[in-house]
Amino acid sequence: MALNFFDQFMSPSFMGIPLMALALTLPWILFPTPTARWLNNRSLTLQNWALNRFSSQLLLPVNTGGHKWALLYASLIIYLVAINMLGLLPYTFTPTTQLSHNLGLAVPLWLATVLIGLRNQPTHALGHLLPEGTPTALIPVLIVIETISLFIRPLALGVRLTANLTAGHLLIQLIGTASFVLLPLMPTVGLLTTALLFLLTLLEIAVAFIQAYVFVLLLSLYLQENV
Repeated sequence: MALNFFDQFMSPSFMGIPLMALALTLPWILFPTPTARWLNNRSLTLQNWALNRFSSQLLLPVNTGGHKWALLYASLIIYLVAINMLGLLPYTFTPTTQLSHNLGLAVPLWLATVLIGLRNQPTHALGHLLPEGTPTALIPVLIVIETISLFIRPLALGVRLTANLTAGHLLIQLIGTASFVLLPLMPTVGLLTTALLFLLTLLEIAVAFIQAYVFVLLLSLYLQENV
């Protein structure tokens, strides 16, 4: 039993070698290999259908210039969902519980959308910093507030993903520890706690999908403002 509940969020190592790289590359090994045949297997067909539906719904409000980001966003959501789901298995490590990892994804993608807006339509991009019809006295204050809100976007992306997954893993470990302790002492209460743990696991599976979708959806909204 872990002495500290937060030990599960430390990057594991084996013989001095960090295993975070293995946790990041393992999901790609599990994906089916595309084939040149007319009909693929059921797994690959379902995956292609889900990616097509996701890409079409995600980029529906985005201008044509932003549709070239479809492959990047589809790859990103597959990556996030796979890592989040594999992190729910026993004796595994979830890289998306690390703020550094999530900021490493959020900051470059957010910065790319901002730079695209400044390159293609600088007047429109800078116009977001000052709403139309603002009183003259409030112009400096609003510019500062909007600039801060612009630069806090990648931090909010990373913190949202980290906090949701960290909270879910902590709850699972707390309730799992309680079930382990209560089963020999109070079997009825222990069984109820185990049932609660099962329901919480189902909730965490939903959170793994939802948080990956929200992460990519917010990036697409930032792209929509700048294309």
